[in-house]
Amino acid sequence: MNISVRLFLGYFLVVGLAAWFVLNIFSHETEPGIRQATEETLVDTAHLLAELAAQDLAGGRIGTGSFAASVRAAIRRTPQASISGVQKDSVDFRVYVTDARGIVVYDSEGSARGADYSRWRDVARVLRGEYGARSTREDPDDPGSSVMYVAAPIFWQGDLIGVLSVAKPIASVQPYISRAATRVKKAGLVLLAASAFIGLAFSAWLTFSINRLQAYAREVAAGRRAEPPTTGGTQFSELAKALAAMREKLEGKQYVEKYVQNLAHEMKSPLTAVVGAAELLEEDPPAEDRRRFSRSIADQGRRLQQIIERMLLLARVEQLQSPEGRAEISMAEVARQCIASRAAALEGRQLACRLDARTEGRLRGDAFLLQQALSNLLDNAIEFSPPGNPIDLTLAERDERVEIAVRDHGDGAPDYALPHLFERFYSLPRPATGQKSTGLGLPFVREVARLHGGDARFGNHPEGGGEAMLILPLSR
Repeated sequence: MNISVRLFLGYFLVVGLAAWFVLNIFSHETEPGIRQATEETLVDTAHLLAELAAQDLAGGRIGTGSFAASVRAAIRRTPQASISGVQKDSVDFRVYVTDARGIVVYDSEGSARGADYSRWRDVARVLRGEYGARSTREDPDDPGSSVMYVAAPIFWQGDLIGVLSVAKPIASVQPYISRAATRVKKAGLVLLAASAFIGLAFSAWLTFSINRLQAYAREVAAGRRAEPPTTGGTQFSELAKALAAMREKLEGKQYVEKYVQNLAHEMKSPLTAVVGAAELLEEDPPAEDRRRFSRSIADQGRRLQQIIERMLLLARVEQLQSPEGRAEISMAEVARQCIASRAAALEGRQLACRLDARTEGRLRGDAFLLQQALSNLLDNAIEFSPPGNPIDLTLAERDERVEIAVRDHGDGAPDYALPHLFERFYSLPRPATGQKSTGLGLPFVREVARLHGGDARFGNHPEGGGEAMLILPLSR
């Protein structure tokens, strides 16, 4: 199972259990809380009515006096009150009064007059000087028929002369209980939905960060350039930097070993030629031979110098992760500069370079490296072009990329050589001299292209000659 899924499930399980626990407490406490609030109100009401009923009870007119009339008038009222969205159109309470023995002497409903309530918990406890209250179901099988009773003592001139009880049906407050329970459940569902969304967002962020690290590791394993990810938080950024540092150290060691081997191999041939010519010069050969051996030493020395310089330049480019000195560049202008810098070589081989700039080819990159790369392609075209033939340099846009093509009109490259032209130190003999180059020019071109997010290719043109192509992304 994906680690992000595991984290999401664990997070949601913890949040879900916590939400269920809280909601369960709220759900179970809603009804008792409303009952307690109602009971507290009934306590105040009972004591207030007990004071109002005292004079009529002491005078023996509790059922016919002003108290009874006021209760009847109150019951007939229609409050038309809207309480938190619940409409209240009637006064829902019952009042009964007992004497000091617990016998009912007044009942607002008129059903219990003369009954002995001395054993009912509300009356009995008040007669004993305690707080009296009870909750009784009118229908034993229906919890919704429960009625709350709260009693208060009636005093006259310091003596306990009776008990007044106020009754409130639970059915009258049930809408508030149901509404509160519904709101709690809705809030719980919203909480769970929000928790799920937050969990999904966190899991998606974590998955994205891990996937970027995986993609970076795959790019490194494949030997391609890749920037270590910097998003995903401090820990992920530090991990990416640590991986990048480890990669650089490992690659650096392998890179040095590989380059030392390649350099030693390529330098062996010119060094052997230099040593051989020097040994022959020690034998004091004729003047003509001395001049020939001296020229050979100079040529091989220049070849060694070219190998070292190009190796250093290629090594620098291969170690870069992105272009240095990135700036806005016109590849058409770079092409013009390259042609101008090779004017003497073109004139020496009786060649002309035709520039067809169908676009300015604007992009962001390292102007020096791009000019070096294009100059290498132009140098190859000059060396492989027969005297008197043109070289075509074309710039065109395609799929938000600029394609710079350099075509000579020579014999092209043999089919067996095409797959190897971009390998280090692979080179073909020059038609004019029969000598090979360092074999580092085209690898350098491809590295510069890839450094800028592009590529380099070489193939034989259908109409003859070789065509090298530099493909680079345009800036938008």
